[in-house]
Amino acid sequence: MPLTLRARLCAASAAVLLLAGCGGGDDGGQAADATPPEDFGCLTAAQAKAGSVGYDDAGANPVDAWFGGKGDTAVLLMHQADGDMCQWMPQADLLVKDGYRVLVVDSNGSEVPEVVGGVAFLRDKGVRHVLLMGASKGGTAVLEGAASVDPPVDAVVSLSAPETYGTMDASSAVPRLTMPVLYMAAAGDTAFAESTEALSKATKKAAENRLDIVGGPQHGVGMLSYDPNWATVTAFLKKYAG
Repeated sequence: MPLTLRARLCAASAAVLLLAGCGGGDDGGQAADATPPEDFGCLTAAQAKAGSVGYDDAGANPVDAWFGGKGDTAVLLMHQADGDMCQWMPQADLLVKDGYRVLVVDSNGSEVPEVVGGVAFLRDKGVRHVLLMGASKGGTAVLEGAASVDPPVDAVVSLSAPETYGTMDASSAVPRLTMPVLYMAAAGDTAFAESTEALSKATKKAAENRLDIVGGPQHGVGMLSYDPNWATVTAFLKKYAG
């Protein structure tokens, strides 16, 4: 299993201390170069240096992520099972340009604790308004995570979320949600359109419960390549950005 960013940094720190303790040699005991920031296979060197971060999930497990932007409103992004954080970077760049701070999570497999820990990380950074968005299993994660965060987040966007995934059960969580929720799925993505409709139907206490079954077969993040769908999502985020 690949080491997380935090594990690599700890290993690098240990190597530095060992070299410093040994001393001697022509290099005057200078430490070896530090491990470069995580680029996740898609970030430029500048992006990695500026935004690669680590935080602890709610179970104290290390999580790697990219964090960028300015302001007191942030969007936390959770990726699909068939991808990683790189899946979200095109949208993350657009959100940063729109004035949001953005935390793009590279899941370690503990999705709901990652969401809860990610919200705590953002609030520790001075963020006042938090918006959650996830695709497919990431959608399931933000829905269940939103039911556990206190104080509540400001809004949630769920794209093509299954009702359950692994140990996650969004169908049991969404009846407790009181913040606005946008559900989106593609009509041609049949099983996920059905699960999205069922989740929306069960979300009875939300301040706004918006269900958009859009055209096409796209799944999750893929729906956002169609400009009208992205416009729907960004308008919803802006409405509840604070």
